[in-house]
Amino acid sequence: HDALKRRCFYHWVDYPSAERELQILKVKAPDAAEGLSREVVGFVHRLRKMDLFKLPGVAETIDWAHALTQLDVMSLDPETVNDTLGTLLKYQDDIARIKGSEAERLLTEVKAEIAAS
Repeated sequence: HDALKRRCFYHWVDYPSAERELQILKVKAPDAAEGLSREVVGFVHRLRKMDLFKLPGVAETIDWAHALTQLDVMSLDPETVNDTLGTLLKYQDDIARIKGSEAERLLTEVKAEIAAS
């Protein structure tokens, strides 16, 4: 309610850097393979640069890593990303926008960046 909002103080916390988010993921999802964790963080950081209705937070990064680990995923591929986007994105319009060729493009960029480092 607006009356309640007027009586609150807000402190906005920005998203962590990729390095910091990887550290968080190592603590919160320790069963995820190192390579998978790097791909997950890279993919999420690319999503956060897009104009989506709701960007994924750190909690979604952790949830996605847990889900992928439960599915015995060791490395991301386009099919797995498409099948699990609902863990990261909460709105159907965002999922539809990313699914398919856009997800594949983002994943290709992530893998190229990891290979170059």
